[in-house]
Amino acid sequence: MFVKSENVRRISAVLAAATALSGLSGCILVTDTSRMNIDVFQDEIAPVYYDPARVQPATPQSVPQKRNLYQTQFHQTYGLPVSNPVHRIMYDVIRDDGHTIPAIPYSRVDQRFLRQEVSYQTPEAPGTIVVDTKANFLYLVQAEGKAIRYGVGLGKQGFAWSGRGTIQWKQKWPRWTPSDDMVARQPEIKSFSAANGGLESGLNNPLGARALYIFKDGKDTLFRVHGTPDWQSVGRATSSGCVRMFNQDVIDLYDRVGKNASIVVI
Repeated sequence: MFVKSENVRRISAVLAAATALSGLSGCILVTDTSRMNIDVFQDEIAPVYYDPARVQPATPQSVPQKRNLYQTQFHQTYGLPVSNPVHRIMYDVIRDDGHTIPAIPYSRVDQRFLRQEVSYQTPEAPGTIVVDTKANFLYLVQAEGKAIRYGVGLGKQGFAWSGRGTIQWKQKWPRWTPSDDMVARQPEIKSFSAANGGLESGLNNPLGARALYIFKDGKDTLFRVHGTPDWQSVGRATSSGCVRMFNQDVIDLYDRVGKNASIVVI
């Protein structure tokens, strides 16, 4: 009797489970027709692209400090160094008339004294050379309020010349003939005096690669704008009255200056 009752309970449980499954069959066994819809299918497998409108903007970052950077917003943002690749070309090795002029280590030079175009308001006509002895700059005046500015070394106090003159003569790789007054002050250079033919041109010649001779009222002032093998003297007062430039700069100036150009030394 007990066995029969147990069998009845098992049969009832099986029937109940079958009834429950049959109630769920409407969800499990019915075909999902939406999966056959081509529009739904394409939407689900379509690639996902970057949509800027849906991306939160990046957190604002402060601009790097100006130290060792250019002063423009672009260079501050991208952190480019002070070194200008144009200067590498300007002050690279030059082979000129059989001479090899060494490169200027421009990274060791005060950036103010490197060749550059600047705004410059002056009543002087384009083509005029203006030497600012206080700032150690030489300006070659250009049109429309511009000038090409070069750094220069100048004469020590008491040996400088000032005034208005004319570049009456230009020479490539000049000989150096110190004046009699200079020889009197420095007897050790007597062998280079005019009487002894001066010092031949070359890399060690104090006049460097080019010389522009300053005349006033048709007479030689004995002062020159010239190159120098001593690049460290540019920007300082070290010469005996002449205006000295990097050899690379004086070559550039020589090629730009016209015949009988005016020069003003202030």
